[in-house]
Amino acid sequence: MSGRRVRHWLALGACALAALLAAAELSAQEVRVRDLIIPDAAPPVRLMGYGLVTGLNNTGDRVTGAAGSRQTVQSVVNLLRRFDVEVPLDLLRTRNVAAVLVTAEVSPFLRPGGRFAVRVSSVGDATSLRGGVLWMTPLLNDAGQRAVAGAQGALVMSEGGASADNLPVLTTARVPDGGIVEAELARPDFRSVTKLLLRDPDVATASRIAAAVDSAFGAPGTAVVDDPGAITLTLKDTIGGLVATIAKVRELRVRSDRPARIIIDSRDGTVVTGGELIVNAAVVSHAGITLTIGTVADTATLRGDVRLPSGTTVQRIAAALHAAQSTATEVAAIFDALREAGALAAEILVR
Repeated sequence: MSGRRVRHWLALGACALAALLAAAELSAQEVRVRDLIIPDAAPPVRLMGYGLVTGLNNTGDRVTGAAGSRQTVQSVVNLLRRFDVEVPLDLLRTRNVAAVLVTAEVSPFLRPGGRFAVRVSSVGDATSLRGGVLWMTPLLNDAGQRAVAGAQGALVMSEGGASADNLPVLTTARVPDGGIVEAELARPDFRSVTKLLLRDPDVATASRIAAAVDSAFGAPGTAVVDDPGAITLTLKDTIGGLVATIAKVRELRVRSDRPARIIIDSRDGTVVTGGELIVNAAVVSHAGITLTIGTVADTATLRGDVRLPSGTTVQRIAAALHAAQSTATEVAAIFDALREAGALAAEILVR
């Protein structure tokens, strides 16, 4: 073989090796430290409240019969009394009103005037909250404490939500930016933060973060891994101040391996994956549905019989199950069965 031909094949080999290395890098990407840790090393403040949704179209709580929502009537009476309006209990009809629980999570560093989203869910026998408006609702840290925030506004509902029976869920909703902080929240001293807490504890990721911090500050031992979920920082006050130093640490970039993970929404069956995941040959039978992978040449999608060829992806399986009118719980159970059978190497998260 001539020297020219040898050099040609060596060049091709080098290109192929570079391509393989590039493909390997796709499974690991550089991300900022701030994206890997719990924000500000502080858990969110959970708020809750009890309120009323008004303006419903005859889909609110019932007040008649043994199963009537008496608490809704009493709540409306108390509300009207604040405006010096007295209405006898037996004359109230609340089919346009529903009693709800209001919940939210906010950063402890959010100051008075800051807005946040709230979630609303019915506690009575209302059939739908569509078109409703949340009446001004005080939000507390815990029962019996003073209100630190309030919420009100028009409800926004997801069109895709569905129950286990594949029927729309109309008794939960959101109010984007409907909450507003009214009092100072209990918050930790940010200047005393000496730890980085990982969102997903992993000893390899923690070690990389510690190495990146030591390298950035040129002082070994600046960051020490306590365990897979925590890193202790020993920071010196620099010219820019301790806060600026912490900000610099949060902006450092490290290599993070992306775990194979599938997230399934238990309401509407939405399936989210972090890239293409291949599913090996398997047969799963669940709730009258049989999913066959790897023993057919073409795709076949019927209610009760879903067939997919070898090398199929999670996305194709999800699309086929949805085409076969599978419910959200059926989709979640089938993917979990594929993982347990060893046909799918990924973590399944059902939310």
